[in-house]
Amino acid sequence: MASSSGNSSGSSLRQNAGSEEDLQLLMDQRKRKRMQSNRESARRSRMRKQKHLDDLMSQVTQLRNDNNQILTGINITNQHFMNLESENSILRAQLMELSHRLESLNEILNFINANNATFEAEADLDLTSIASDSLMNPMNLIYLNQPIMASADMFQY
Repeated sequence: MASSSGNSSGSSLRQNAGSEEDLQLLMDQRKRKRMQSNRESARRSRMRKQKHLDDLMSQVTQLRNDNNQILTGINITNQHFMNLESENSILRAQLMELSHRLESLNEILNFINANNATFEAEADLDLTSIASDSLMNPMNLIYLNQPIMASADMFQY
């Protein structure tokens, strides 16, 4: 009996040892599989991270290009503004000068018109008195019937 129990305990030990080895192999296999899966997951994560980094670098490059184009546009617009501002200043100065000239010419015209009105009033009075005196004077009627003489020298241009 002792031998049968010894045999059974020895086979159960072997079974226990075999099942422990199987369990250990199964655990090692699961561990390796998990490690492989973790490595693959880490590799995919690194690839996503690298792709994201590449996308961000591409976006930075594009934004820098856009920024440079905008700055160039701003500089061109500022230059146009400065040119127009300069031209506007020149036109304002010309407007002031022409306004002063017009004002001066209007003053001169007003002065001339005021003097002409006085002169014309005086001339009208003088002409009417002369005309009335000369036409009404019987001695001056002789001159009214005199022919007008023309000479060839008069028509030379």
